[in-house]
Amino acid sequence: MHQVGTGGQRVKVSAHPGCSSSNMATRWGIVSAGLISNDFVNALKALPQGEHRLVAVAARSLDSAKSFASRNGVEKAYGSYAELAQDPDVEVVYIGTVNTQHLAAASLMIQSGKHVLCEKPLCLNVKETKQLIQLAEEKKVFLMEAVWSRFFPVYQEMTRRIKSGEIGEVVQVICSFGKSVEKVERVMKKETGGGVTLDIGIYPLQFTTLVMGGEKPQKVLAGGHLNANGVEESTSVSLVYSGRRLASLSATIRACLPSEAFVIGTKGTIKVNYPMWCPESLESPSGKFESPLPKTGHTFNFDNSQGLMYEAVEVRRCLKEGLLESPGMSHKESLTIAEVMEQIRRQVGVEFD
Repeated sequence: MHQVGTGGQRVKVSAHPGCSSSNMATRWGIVSAGLISNDFVNALKALPQGEHRLVAVAARSLDSAKSFASRNGVEKAYGSYAELAQDPDVEVVYIGTVNTQHLAAASLMIQSGKHVLCEKPLCLNVKETKQLIQLAEEKKVFLMEAVWSRFFPVYQEMTRRIKSGEIGEVVQVICSFGKSVEKVERVMKKETGGGVTLDIGIYPLQFTTLVMGGEKPQKVLAGGHLNANGVEESTSVSLVYSGRRLASLSATIRACLPSEAFVIGTKGTIKVNYPMWCPESLESPSGKFESPLPKTGHTFNFDNSQGLMYEAVEVRRCLKEGLLESPGMSHKESLTIAEVMEQIRRQVGVEFD
């Protein structure tokens, strides 16, 4: 019997000076004033008033931070991450920097006793991921990789249907994610932690890891193509799991793939519809499940970004319950995903500095 989903580490943090009580707003600091940070703060506005408060934003330039703050109703603006780290009003920090800055920015916040929700990938490689998780555990602060997909109602319903035995024993996962994003500079370069695996290939992988109960694959077989900068632009991955289970994953930044996900069992199939990384519906033998996103009236830069609200709800819940990690996206799973991504990139031919 293979369980879907993994457990989280529970440590009471009520003595922590920045810990939310049940009736207080979760007090957010935002690190980086870029596109994804814009979407995250707008997604918070779809949640009940009084649950989340935008205390401060920090960017590499004060002007950029001030502009973001005035556009998005953030109380304070800082021209450095260090200043935000020292703000006693900030309880938890959302990190939306480029991939290469995740370790440094998250470490700075954790050292200052802040809880952290860090955009995926948590770090660039296994070594950094281990380092960051260890620091959070030492400092006894909450840390979660912002794999927002995990907290969509569709993912939770999929997990429920698999556990109920509706499709029998899981045999295979088939999943793709492709977007034509070759004009997005950060994705194309090694210096910004680019490449298809860290940017979008992580989504089919985290989907598979969820279905496989957080288990590591027994074998990783990957092929693909590198761009002129030496980062992978397309990958095809086969994963071999215990219990005669397999996964077939495709990712590319050169074209739009179907970007759907299938969980095939001995008694039937669950199909998570496009866009599989932020879905609003699935289909399975027991019928269709739909969970439309709210229309907020805010402008978003990325598909279905209103759904970032689901991970914010999970962070608030974890802080209120005194958890140091989320059962829905545990440290162990972040590490497993980092390990598999590193194997994929090595096999495709990405050379690490």
